[in-house]
Amino acid sequence: MLFGGYDYHGTSFEQTYRCYPASFIEKPQIESGDKIIMPPSALDRLASLHIDYPMLFELRNPDADRVSHCGVLEFIAEEGVIYMPYWMMENLFLREGDIVRVKNVTLPKGTFVKLQPHTKDFLDISNPKAILETTLRNYSCLTTGDSIMVAYNNKKYYINIVEAKPSHAITIIETDCEVDFAPPLDYKEPEKPVATVPSAKTPPQDEGIPVEDEPKFNAFTGSARRLDGKPSFVSKDKQPAVASVTGAQQPSSVSSSSRQSQGKLVFGSSGSKGGQPKVAEKATKQEEAPKKEEPKFQAFSGKKYSLKG
Repeated sequence: MLFGGYDYHGTSFEQTYRCYPASFIEKPQIESGDKIIMPPSALDRLASLHIDYPMLFELRNPDADRVSHCGVLEFIAEEGVIYMPYWMMENLFLREGDIVRVKNVTLPKGTFVKLQPHTKDFLDISNPKAILETTLRNYSCLTTGDSIMVAYNNKKYYINIVEAKPSHAITIIETDCEVDFAPPLDYKEPEKPVATVPSAKTPPQDEGIPVEDEPKFNAFTGSARRLDGKPSFVSKDKQPAVASVTGAQQPSSVSSSSRQSQGKLVFGSSGSKGGQPKVAEKATKQEEAPKKEEPKFQAFSGKKYSLKG
């Protein structure tokens, strides 16, 4: 059957065309979506086939074996020619005037899609989710492996379709689709600071510096001070005398105790003044003859006395 000079066969639509970018027809709005412009003869053939709406097509570059999917915007192109977004031509490795095969298909509704921006600049947008939702309204379908273009604030952002479910090609018309983001292609994880562990073989930096011995603790090494704040000039060799006895006999008792040998008891030191020199003389005599042996104790060796007198 002939439609507009072109021969269409079978019960499905499949035809080859020469492709050109949208700038050739002055339709810049199609650059922000995935829809193409086809000739009127294609509409006549599609209407006779009673295909499902919305009309979806498979685009194939037989030379590069690249496949993508798209929708249709208008049927106003010249016969044998189609116009498509330039980013779609880049995905299919097509140039102006190359041959592309167009075939109508039916795609399942998408439930999940994973996107990956090319640069981190897309994430710097104040609300990238809202911008993406607005842009995807101009798209009919998504294909894994394609790179779609998002135009915002006079800048173009390219995003890869990393994954799609339930199929590698899905339609996103009137469907609730979960969207996930992968890290941008130019994203680099911040380097973690590595803790430098000193090696046992490396000598310490201050090895050549002589280490001074730490001063030991010495108790009561400070200078003495009196209660009135003036310094006390007491020689270290002199030690203060200890006054242990009070009253008028203090000087004599201190002098006598200093002359007494350690470990001996002297009785009668607190007696009269006449008895003090005798006790001191006996103590000096005993010190002068330390080598004399002390007499052994003999029981009942004293004199005996009778009660009569």
